[in-house]
Amino acid sequence: MNRRAFIQNTAMASSATLLFGLGSCSPTSKGLDSIGIQLFSLPKLLDNDLEASLEMLTQMGYKEIEIYGPYPFSATAAHERWKAVTPSLGFTGSGFFGKTAEEFGSMLKNHGLKATSGHVDLVSLQTKMPEIGKAVRTLGLDCFGISAIPGDLRTSLDDYKRMADTFNAIGKNAKEEGFKFIYHNHGYGLQEMDGQIPLHIILDNTDPDLVFFEMDIYWTTAGGADPIAYLEKYKGRYKAMHLKDMKEITTFKGDGGSSDQWIELFPLMTSVGKGAMDIPAIVEAGQKSGVEHFFVEQDVVENPKVALKESIDYLKTL
Repeated sequence: MNRRAFIQNTAMASSATLLFGLGSCSPTSKGLDSIGIQLFSLPKLLDNDLEASLEMLTQMGYKEIEIYGPYPFSATAAHERWKAVTPSLGFTGSGFFGKTAEEFGSMLKNHGLKATSGHVDLVSLQTKMPEIGKAVRTLGLDCFGISAIPGDLRTSLDDYKRMADTFNAIGKNAKEEGFKFIYHNHGYGLQEMDGQIPLHIILDNTDPDLVFFEMDIYWTTAGGADPIAYLEKYKGRYKAMHLKDMKEITTFKGDGGSSDQWIELFPLMTSVGKGAMDIPAIVEAGQKSGVEHFFVEQDVVENPKVALKESIDYLKTL
C-alpha cells in the first residue's frame, strides 16, 4: 500500500479533531499570487458532489489544484491497491472522478481552477509514460510525480542510489512529454543511515534539469529537518510545496519510515497559521528558492469546509 493510501485508510476510519496552536506573525516579502489545494484534502466531498466541491474551492479563493490517482491510465497494480482500501476510506473517487481528462479539465476551467500538479504511482511512471504525457498535456499540468517511495525500495543507501538513477530516467522521459517530474518527500530519509542522509543522495545524484521536488513542510519538520535550510541549499530544485501546520513542533520517535510513526503525529496537524510552524518564513524561503506551486494539504481534517477556508484565509494575509 502506498503512503497516501495507507494514511487515508487509517485516518478516514477514525475521528480526527482539529487542534489549534499559536501562529507565526513574521511577514513575507511577497504575497502568494495563486494558492492551490491538494484534492486529497476533501475526497469525500468530491466523491459526493464534484461540481459543488469545485465551486466551494473557487469561492474560498483557491486557483490551482493538485490531483491524485489512480487515473484511467494508471497501472493495474495501482487500481488494485486503490480498490482494496476504498471500503475503509469511505469514498471511491480519484483521478478525474469518473470523467475523461477533457471533461475534467473543462469542469475546472468553468470554475476558474487550473490543475498544475499531480501524484501518480511509480510503476505507472515507468510503464505508462505516453498515456501520462497525453493526460498532462490535456490538463496543462506543470508537475507530476510520486508522493512517496515504496517502503521496500528504500531499505538501504544502495536502494536510494538506485532510486536516484530511476528518477533520472523518469525525469528524462517526463521532460520529453512536456512536464516536470517531482518527488514529494515524506518523513523518512531525513536522518542518517550508515553515516549519510538518504534524501541528500537523491538530491545530489539526480539531474537538476530532470528531477524536481515537492516539499511537505510538515513531514520535513517531523523528520527533524529544517525546511528553510533545504530550500536555501537546493535552490531551483523545489518546484512545489505542501503547506500544513503543526500544533507544537514535534519529531518522529524513530526514522519516520513506518506508518505507526506518521499516525502518531496526525493529532498535531492543524490549519495553516493555527500552529507553531513559521509559515511566513517558510513561504518566503520557498519563493526565493524557486517554488512555483503552493498547495494546502490537510491529511487529517474533520471539517474541510471550515479548515480549508481557515488555511487559505490565513495565506491571503501573507
